Amino acid sequence: MDESLLRSLTPSVLGILVRRGADFAAAEDAVQDALVEAVCVWPADPPRDPKGWLVTAAWRKFLDAARSDAARRRREDLVDEEPPPGPAPAADDTLQLYFLCAHPSLSPASAVALTLRAVGGLTTRQIARAYLVPETTMAQRISRAKRTVSGVRLDRPGDVATVLRTLYLVFNEGYSGDVDLAAEAIRLTRQLASAVDHPEVSGLLALMLLHHARRAARTAADGSLVPLAEQDRGRWDTASIAEGIGILQTALARDRLGEFQAQAAVAALHADAPTAAETDWVQIVEWYDELTRLTDSPVVRLNRAVAVGEADGPRAGLAALAALDTSLPRRTAVSAYLHERDGDLPTAARLYAEAAHQAPNLAERDHLTRQAARLNTHLRP
Repeated sequence: MDESLLRSLTPSVLGILVRRGADFAAAEDAVQDALVEAVCVWPADPPRDPKGWLVTAAWRKFLDAARSDAARRRREDLVDEEPPPGPAPAADDTLQLYFLCAHPSLSPASAVALTLRAVGGLTTRQIARAYLVPETTMAQRISRAKRTVSGVRLDRPGDVATVLRTLYLVFNEGYSGDVDLAAEAIRLTRQLASAVDHPEVSGLLALMLLHHARRAARTAADGSLVPLAEQDRGRWDTASIAEGIGILQTALARDRLGEFQAQAAVAALHADAPTAAETDWVQIVEWYDELTRLTDSPVVRLNRAVAVGEADGPRAGLAALAALDTSLPRRTAVSAYLHERDGDLPTAARLYAEAAHQAPNLAERDHLTRQAARLNTHLRP
């Protein structure tokens, strides 16, 4: 069973059902039921047209549910309109679905969560990790969102900012390696950039391309994490870097700065540096100052503390870090790094070990454990 094929087809199948008149919540339920049936049937009897099979199965399951729900008698008219089995339409409804999920009746957080679950194909646990909230909290948020849009015809597109946040979260899940959705997020953002004249769309596309360009160098042959400063820059995708910088420069020239353009500017400065030592940290701090003004995000302030530590010395970085909440994810790891830069190896080793216990994934945990072990080896008599 090709799970990646099912994941790639799900948004298009869901979009076709919505376009035929199914409300979002009912369509999502029907598609999930069709996917379960596909897992059972396809290994023994693979279809010639997987998308067409899923569309037919999902539509029939939607009609079955509609027939059994007396409160939705208006849908009985759809029973006589069942399209005959055959090839599914070639149109890609995925991007339109992202807009439909950014519905005015939903809060931005709920719209993003619902889209990631229903369209992006992420699990509730993955979405909760992206939001840094308990899984039960996210499950309740998604359930409330589905109830809110149940019975609502999603024919009013939401705002671009919500769609961009959704695409960026999908990209980050793909880039982390847990779910390979980075290429799909880039594809959708390209579509959005061609359809919407908005500098922040270009900013997000540039940011994705610049991050994705470093993907091959992010892990070693044994699967261990390679920090940015230690990456083999010869493995970076120079074509993607050039494209990303070009898109960013065009967006910045419009003088409508947004957070994705500012983040892309930071990524471009990293990509432009021939070596880690030649990174223009002073400019990076300035861009983080802009990002702080735009978002006032604790994560941005954490990244700014790292940049300050590189530009003005580790003690300046530690001073910037001191103002941040101690419970902020990855704060302990940053503190360990800055203490090591300042020469306080015992404190750095202890903090690396603490950070390893707090790491959100196995790759980071392994990397931080190695850092603690490395320093402890130096500290032994």
